[in-house]
Amino acid sequence: MNLKYLHTNLVADDWKSLSKFYEEAFGCKLVPPERDYTGEAIEKGTGIPGVHLTGIHLRLPGYGENGPTLEIFSYEPKAERVETRVNRAGYGHIAFQIDNVEEVRNKIIKAGGKEVGEIVEVVTSFGGKIKWCYVTDPEGNVIELQSKS
Repeated sequence: MNLKYLHTNLVADDWKSLSKFYEEAFGCKLVPPERDYTGEAIEKGTGIPGVHLTGIHLRLPGYGENGPTLEIFSYEPKAERVETRVNRAGYGHIAFQIDNVEEVRNKIIKAGGKEVGEIVEVVTSFGGKIKWCYVTDPEGNVIELQSKS
């Protein structure tokens, strides 16, 4: 079987603003072209009558030109947003390995993100130390920031 991870989709209220945040905060790179989908095939695939979705793919850092992407789309019609919670059922968060948790956390907060919990350091079951925290992007999606020592 030929299997390869491709992308993760993030549904945004404003895909242009949110993609700019991920470009600036994490160095994600645009993968043109912008997407603009509507019509029968999209309606059948999503199960949403009259759906229109627009957005972009961003190359995630650390994997080169063929690495996975973060697909950020806005949908019309929009579904109601549920409260941000790290223990909500379903996909919980995306994570970035970084050098300095405090520095990136502050950068995200200045860019419109929010704190979720505190920065903590733990010793893993395999003996390594990990410093991490949760934050949200400006639209409330949870991000884990993690550094290893």
